[in-house]
Amino acid sequence: MLKTNHIYFFDGQEFEDIILHYLGFGDNQLAKKALKMGLEQHPSNVELMLLQSEIFILDEKFDNAVDLLNYIEKLVTLDEEIALQRATIASKTGNHKASIEFLHIALGSTEEPQEIWNLLGMEHLLAEEYEDAEYFFKNCLSDNPEDYPSLYNLLYCYEQLKKDDEAIASLNDILEIDPYCEVAWLQLGKLFNKLEKTEEALSAFEFAIISDDTFTAAYIEKGKILEHSGNTNEAIENYEIALNTSEPNAFVFQSIARCHEKLGNDRLAEKFFLKSVQSEPTNEKSWESLINYHVQLKNYKKAKHYLKNALEVNSDSFLLWIQSARIYKAQNQNEKALTSYEKSLDLGYFKHSFLLDYIDLCLYMEKWSEAYQIAKTAYKGYPESEGLKLRLAGCSLIMGKLEEAKYHFYSTETQMQKIDLIHQLFSKADPSIFNKIFSK
Repeated sequence: MLKTNHIYFFDGQEFEDIILHYLGFGDNQLAKKALKMGLEQHPSNVELMLLQSEIFILDEKFDNAVDLLNYIEKLVTLDEEIALQRATIASKTGNHKASIEFLHIALGSTEEPQEIWNLLGMEHLLAEEYEDAEYFFKNCLSDNPEDYPSLYNLLYCYEQLKKDDEAIASLNDILEIDPYCEVAWLQLGKLFNKLEKTEEALSAFEFAIISDDTFTAAYIEKGKILEHSGNTNEAIENYEIALNTSEPNAFVFQSIARCHEKLGNDRLAEKFFLKSVQSEPTNEKSWESLINYHVQLKNYKKAKHYLKNALEVNSDSFLLWIQSARIYKAQNQNEKALTSYEKSLDLGYFKHSFLLDYIDLCLYMEKWSEAYQIAKTAYKGYPESEGLKLRLAGCSLIMGKLEEAKYHFYSTETQMQKIDLIHQLFSKADPSIFNKIFSK
C-alpha cells in the first residue's frame, strides 16, 4: 500500500499488529502512516485510538493525548490501558502522586499485575518514597526471582533507607530459591564489602564465579578487594580473567596498570595505562591516570604529550584541564597554567582547594584584578571559608576597596596567623598597603 498508493482493507487487529511492529522497531513515522490508514478504515476502533494517544505521548503532545483519552473514556468506562496512559502523562509532567493514583486504578482492573507493580515501584522511587517503592519491588521479586531490574531497584531503596540487614535477607531469599544465582551472590558481596566484611565479600564473589565462571563483574569486584587488601598479584590475576570473559574495557586495563605501578613494574604499568586509553579514547579518567603516572615520575615531557592527545578527544573535561594546570605550574609555565585554570572554571569546576590554588597563582603573577574577581565569585559559594576571606581582603585593599577589605579581614579568626598568611600570599605587593588594616 505504501509503495503503490493503492488502498486495501485490513481489519482493526491487523492494523494494530502493523503499528505495534513499527513502534517496536522505533520507526514512528511508518507507525503514524499505518495508524492514519487504520483510523480512516476503522474510525471508532478503540484500540487504534489508544495507539494514537500513545503516539501523542511519545511526541510529548500531552494535551492532545488527554483530550483523546477523555473521548475514549466515554466509549469504554473501565479500561486498564486508559489508566496506564494517564499515569504515563502524569509521570512525564512530574506529577508522581497523580501517576500513582492512575496506576492503582489500572491495578484494580488487571489480571496481570506484575508490570503495574514495577511501574508503581518506579513512581514511588521517583517521588523518593522508598518504603512504598520497596513494597512493590518486593512484589515483583516474589512473582519472579529473576527480575533483576526490580532487584537492583529494591537494593537501591534499602540503601537509601539504610536497611542493610533487609537487603542481605532479600538476597538470601533469592539464593534459597536459586543457590546458583550469580547476580544475587555479586550483590551480596558488594553489601558485605560496604559493611567491611572482607572475608564474607570475597566468599560471595567466589560463589558468584562458581555459579558462572564467565561472570566478568565478579572477577572485577574480587580483584578490587584483593588490590585494596594488598594481594596485588592475585588482583592482577582476577582482572586478567575479567579481560578474557568480556570485551576489554578501560577500567580493567587501568586497574591492572595501577597494580603493576604498586609493584614497581613501570614498563608494564605504562603498557596497561596505554591500553586503557586506546580501548576507550574518550574515557577521561584513563587519560588522567596515564598522565598522573608520568607526573609522579616527574616525566613532564611525556605527561604533556599525553595531555595534548587527551584534550584533543576530551576538550570539555575539567579533570584534564586541572591536570594541565598542575603540570604547567610545576614547570613554572604560569601563563599556560593560568589558561588551564580558567578553562576548568569555565567548565563549571568549583572545588574549594582548586579555587584557592587558582587565586594564589594570580597573586604570584601580580594579577590583582583577576584574583579579586575569582575570589569574589568563589566567596559566594564558600562564604565561611577563612582562606577566601583573607584573599578577598588583600585583593580588596590592593584594588582600593578599603571598607570591603576591613569587612572580610575582621570577619576571620586568629589575628596573628592571618597577618603572617597575608604577608605570604601577597609577598609581591607593597607591604605598606596592609598597614591600613594591621595598624588597627
